[in-house]
Amino acid sequence: MSSRRRPLTLVISAVVEAAEGLAGLVFGLFIGWETIVGKPLDLASAIGVAVLALLGGLGMLAVARGLLRVERWSRSPAVVTQLFALFLAWNMIQSEQPGYGVPLAAGAVIALIALLSGPTTTALFKEDSSGETGPP
Repeated sequence: MSSRRRPLTLVISAVVEAAEGLAGLVFGLFIGWETIVGKPLDLASAIGVAVLALLGGLGMLAVARGLLRVERWSRSPAVVTQLFALFLAWNMIQSEQPGYGVPLAAGAVIALIALLSGPTTTALFKEDSSGETGPP
């Protein structure tokens, strides 16, 4: 990144993405631990959920890092993960788990607004004086 500062909107979206990624890691570790010490009804499904949660959490942390480094590739996966988060939040709210669903939905909406804002778009996609696109 050049000497210009990254916009606050990019930092906000990266923080939300990282928080969700950490939550995915914690969930994956919890399911993995419960699979090891407990007696899951379906061992293959429990292992699959743990692995997917861990990989998803790591992926989201990589995307958050990309956002903080003002890497243009990071916006698309960040938008997709926030759309999935809205879908998951809606299902949680419908399943009478608003304590999880409402904060997840709020974070996803905040991240989407920040990701799609003008300052973020400018930081990620503005052409420099040589005509090449990239970080400012």
